Parts: sequence; C-alpha cells; structure tokens
Amino acid sequence: MAGSFGFRASALPAIGAALPAIGAMILASAPALAQAPPGNKPAPKNQPAKKNLPAAAAKTPPAEKQVLISEVAIEGLQGHPERERLELAAYAAMVTTPGTRVTRSQLQNDLSAIYASGWFSDVQIKPIDGPLGVRLVVTLVANPVLTKVSLDLAKPKLPPQVIKETFAADYGKTLNLNTLQQRMQELQKWYADQGYSLARVTGPGRVSPDGDVQLQVREGTVAGVDVEFINKEGSTTNDKGQPIKGKTKLYVITREVSLKAGALFNRRTLEEDIKRLYGTGLFGDVKVTLKPLPSEPGKVTVVLGIVEQSSGSLSGGLGYSQSQGVFGQIQLQDSNLWGKAWDLSTNISYGQYGGLGDISLSNPWIKGNKYRTSMRTRIFFSREVPQIFQSENNSYFATLNGDSPPTNTGNEVAVQRIGASVQFVRPLNGGNPFKKAPWNLILAFGGQKVTPMDYSGTAAARASIAGQPNSNICLAYNCATENQLLSFRLGTAYSTLNDPRNPTKGNFFTASTEQFMSVGPDSPTFNRLRASATHYIPVNWIKIFKGCRPKNGETPDCKQALAFQGTLGTMVGDVPPYEAFCLGGGNSVRGYYTCDLGVGKSMAEATIEYRFPLFKIISGELFVDAGTTFGSQADINGNPGGKLGKPGDGFSVGTGLIVNTPVGPLRLEIATQDFTSNYRFNLGVGWKF
Repeated sequence: MAGSFGFRASALPAIGAALPAIGAMILASAPALAQAPPGNKPAPKNQPAKKNLPAAAAKTPPAEKQVLISEVAIEGLQGHPERERLELAAYAAMVTTPGTRVTRSQLQNDLSAIYASGWFSDVQIKPIDGPLGVRLVVTLVANPVLTKVSLDLAKPKLPPQVIKETFAADYGKTLNLNTLQQRMQELQKWYADQGYSLARVTGPGRVSPDGDVQLQVREGTVAGVDVEFINKEGSTTNDKGQPIKGKTKLYVITREVSLKAGALFNRRTLEEDIKRLYGTGLFGDVKVTLKPLPSEPGKVTVVLGIVEQSSGSLSGGLGYSQSQGVFGQIQLQDSNLWGKAWDLSTNISYGQYGGLGDISLSNPWIKGNKYRTSMRTRIFFSREVPQIFQSENNSYFATLNGDSPPTNTGNEVAVQRIGASVQFVRPLNGGNPFKKAPWNLILAFGGQKVTPMDYSGTAAARASIAGQPNSNICLAYNCATENQLLSFRLGTAYSTLNDPRNPTKGNFFTASTEQFMSVGPDSPTFNRLRASATHYIPVNWIKIFKGCRPKNGETPDCKQALAFQGTLGTMVGDVPPYEAFCLGGGNSVRGYYTCDLGVGKSMAEATIEYRFPLFKIISGELFVDAGTTFGSQADINGNPGGKLGKPGDGFSVGTGLIVNTPVGPLRLEIATQDFTSNYRFNLGVGWKF
C-alpha cells in the first residue's frame, strides 16, 4: 500500500490556513485495517441480516477503520541547526506513537497539531506498509531562522528600538509562528499604551527564506474633525426638528483641537483636546464620535458634539472690607461675547467709605496667534480709604486737618484712581499652542490719575495724624493734589503645580519689574521690583478624612500638603506714599490688620502652611507668617508707617478652617501677633497662595 495516500499541511506565511483533503484509508491489503472495530460485527453465516432497522440507526455513518502503527519517523530536518529541538516539538504534538491503532481522523489531527506548533512551513505524513504494521513518515519543512523584523510603513510611530527589544530573544532561532503572534500582540500593546488605539499590527505580510519577516501595520489616521451643536439629550435638532445652531464660532472650538486631518489618531491627544475645550468654561458637555470611512480603511472622522452652556450672568451681594467698610456689589458678565470666547465683565460696588467700578475685556487667545497669546484690557474707577494712612491697632488715622478725637468725621484721607491698562501674556511654547509651557512672559501698560481727597471729593495735598501735633505728611508725589502715573511692566511666571486651585505638589514663581515714567511735573519716576516663589510638598500626616486612609484597591483622595512661600520687593526712585509696600492682612501676615505691620520701600514675607482635609468640603490649616520692611518705613515720604505706630516687622501663628464652595474656598482664620494676647480673626476668599 506504499504510496497509496498521504497527509500534508503547508501555509507559511498564512497562519491557520485550511488543511488539504485527506485521501481514502488503506484498503484490505493491510491486515490490520481489515478488522472491523468492536460493535460492528458482521452477521453470522447462513443467517439473514436484520431488516426494518430504525431510521436513526440506518443513518449512522460507518465507524472509521483503525490501522496499527509500527513506527513514526521524522524526515526533512537533516543539517538543521535546531534539528533535535524541532523533532521533539513534532513528536510532542502527535498523539500517535508506535504500537497504537489510529484512524484517518486521528492522523489528520496529528497533522494539524504539528502544524499548529508554529515551527513548520510544510508538514506531510505518509504511511508505508511494513511487516509489523504501518510505518508513518513525517516530512517537515522548518520555518527559516529569524534574522530581521520590519514594518511595511516607511515612517512608523513604533521606534526601531522597541522592535529590537521585543524580538531580542527570537533572533538567530527558528521562527515560531505562535511566538510571532505573541510578539505582534506586544507591539499592539505598545501602540495602545501610547494612545494609538486604532492601530493594528497584522501579518506577517512576507517571510523570506533568509528569515526577514515583514509585519503589516495600520496606525489609524484622522480624516477630519467635524463639529456639531447638540442639546443635553444628544440630539442635533430642537423640538421643531430644526438643526441646533451654536453661539460659539467654529474656530474657537477647532483651535483647541490638536488632532487635524492627516494626523494619526491618538486617544491621549484627544483627551487633552477635550480637557482644553472644557477649560474654556464655555461648554457643558463634549461628546465624541468616531466615524470610520468605508472607502478608506484605517481612517476615521472625529465628530465633536458640543453642548453649550449659558455664558451670561448677573450677580450681586453684600460684603465688608477695611478700605470700603460695608459695601454692596453687582456684577454683569458675558464669558462668550459675540461667540468669540471674549470675557466682558462689569463690576460696580459702593460702600461706606468709597466705591469701585471697572469694565474689563479679556481675549484668552488672540485669533491667529500661534503662541496662544492672551490680552486683557481694563478701565477702572475707584475711591477708597487706603490702609496706608490708617492704623487699626493704635486707632490712628490721617485726616486732612488733624482732627481729634479719631472718629469718622468725613475728613479721613481717601484716594481716588481713574485709569486704564492693557496686558499681554504669552506662553513660552516655541509657537506650539498645545504645548504645556511652564513659563509665561507678561507685558503690561497702564496709566492712571491719582487724587487724594476727603469723603466729599475735595482734593487735598497734605494730612496729619489725628491727635498728633506736627505730624504733617504729603499724600502724593511732590505734595501735589493730583498725580499722573504712566507705567509698563515686564514679568514672567513659572508653574508646575498639579492643581491650580488646590495644589499639593509643584512650584510657582513670579518676577516682575514695573517702570513708572514721568509725563509732567507731578508725575513720578520710579521702579518696582517684586518676586515670589511657592513650593508644595505632598504629605499624609493627619488621616481624619477617609480619603487619606484608602483601603486595598482604592485610590487615595487626600489633598494634603506642606506649603512654603516667600516674597521679596523693593522700589527705586520717587515713590508716592500710596504706592508703598503694605504688610499685614488676610493675604499677608495674618495676625495683623491690613497694612498694620508696616509701610515701606522694601519688604519681605514668608509663610509656612500645613493644609489637610477634615471632611469632604472642609479642610484645616496651620500656619506661620512673618514679614519685614527692612527698616524702610522712613524712606517713604512723610513716614506714614512710623507716625502711625506700625512696627515694620513681625510674625503671626494661627490656624483656620476652609470650606470649599461653588464660588471657591472660604477661609475663617485666627492668628496671634508675635505670640502676644492680640488675636485677629480673618475671613477671606480663596487660599492665601
């Protein structure tokens, strides 16, 4: 029966190809095959076969014949460097061994198993008759030895080093198609880890005899980005079936999206784009849909479903400040003026001692500017009682005629300012508006007219300390009733904070120089230098809040930090008294009232603060503040700080509670002055720094 039939499988480089058909089993010439399997005995002689069998039995296919295997021989691997390893792999894949009886299906399964081991590009099984049974000759063609792996793309995102490291253990060894599949999955995982979630690694597209394997890669390309306005339910039409028209200009949306037509789709990039869209504050929701292009496999259109939120607001309230006393406030704002993302804000407040009004217009991104430069213009009017000319601790205050006793007679000094300013902020991003640049450059211009006066609006040039004879001081530069200030400011800011609202890690630094230029006899020339640095260290010392005690598998939620801040400033030139550095208050040394620590030409402040959560919306703080004017109070014309009894330097130790509200953190603090019995309560909005 030799050569009467055989089994064969060959499919490299295609993986999992169908096996060829197997021929008929050996005929009666092989004695072993002539035996019928148990349960299928022939009818005895001279006895008729049973008739009228059930239908199920009539349809049962005949059982396969079995053949006795006397020997299994492997051929085709002579001279191969890994002959022994491959022969063992082939033997291990087979169920058939010498001495066993097998059927045609079992031999076919062995053929498939050898091929499925992944080591061979061609497999043949040929039975040969022998005196003791059938000898199986298994002829194998091994896959080539792997020498190189490449991709079918000219410039793939996948670095060559990643391919080299992935296949490092396989080079110089016989290619195994199963191992190749695993390595391809590793490459696929690299793409997924890098955010290329549409990328697919398939193949191999080609395997050369010298072991060069080429894989097929489709990385996923963006065909375009479409924008459609939708309602909260996700519909693109209103109740009347009409398309929803958005207020926001399309360029305001698309400029925040870095994914452009022709770019590779990246999930991380899209997530950052969506974060920027939310960061504008203009949109309540952004829904993303990916639409594949049937005509161009591997390409998708990114569809952004935009849900706009109301951009206009009207608010008002009551408050108290040392400079205005009890005051009422009203604010009108539109954060998306004309659909261009411009923020127009009008704020008016009126209090016991004065009032404030300003109109500001902010453009977060000047159209067409590749640096993402922003601009803010402001026109303002204010009249308030400056704390530079008052002392809460000593009950001293400057009056226009030296009236005593120190009561509010209407003669207390007020300062009126009318002016305008414009400011530009440019991130140092090298012209890439999507790059997170820690450094920003700030350029500002401003001009204002400053008039010292009394409550009635009568201008004045001099004042004296109430109850202190011969304490005459000038209220403005050159003892004039009016000063003109014209300035430009150059500054920089650096930030690596992990959260701009409540950071627990990172650094923040600002530095600026502001030059005031003379434009007339009552216009001073001086320069103000100022720098501030903040550093946050995450800690987990107090674990009252349950988020600071996560269980196994839970994500910690513990905004707890040790924070440090230092500020330095000095001025050079003819400094008007109302422009002096002012130390003390809720955003300075908190044990002192506003400006009650010192009024100087130079200053330094430092704070160490420990912040820790207590409950979900309530946090606690412990702090130490210190400040000094470096003895420069007398350098201010008239020495208002010294004459009002302000010490010029001091420190405070305190604690507080912070309540997180929709409008921001509210602080309630208590602090002591220099460890004395003098305490001060402070109510503030937002963290000190």
